Amino acid sequence: MLVGKVWGTTESILVTPMIEVHRIKVKPQMKCSFHKHERKWNMFYCVHGVMEIHVRKNAYDLVDVTTLKPGEYTSVKPGEYHWFETKLNDAEVLEIYYLEPITEDIVRETVGGSVKDNNTSYFEKKDITF
Repeated sequence: MLVGKVWGTTESILVTPMIEVHRIKVKPQMKCSFHKHERKWNMFYCVHGVMEIHVRKNAYDLVDVTTLKPGEYTSVKPGEYHWFETKLNDAEVLEIYYLEPITEDIVRETVGGSVKDNNTSYFEKKDITF
């Protein structure tokens, strides 16, 4: 569904409980509201044009500005206030909302390696029995 915004249009491409993908088209010299997402990451992937993503960092007093050109992307963490804007051109961007990344969820107790280098099993070290 295509929805008009003061700055351009947004169109939902995919909506699931874990991820949303929207195509946004932003008119020249326009910006969205200054806002944050409580639990969702907000990724921007530039398809056409040039777009700036402004992020007010929570950990220090700074507004970080990332300029995206076609093929480039950036993500905004949950809880960080941000906005996007264009300068003299229009832009088409895929806006992707997702929950905490699952790619970084591993916690390693060891580094692994050759079985020959270590005679003690992992389970013996942790007193785990099956």
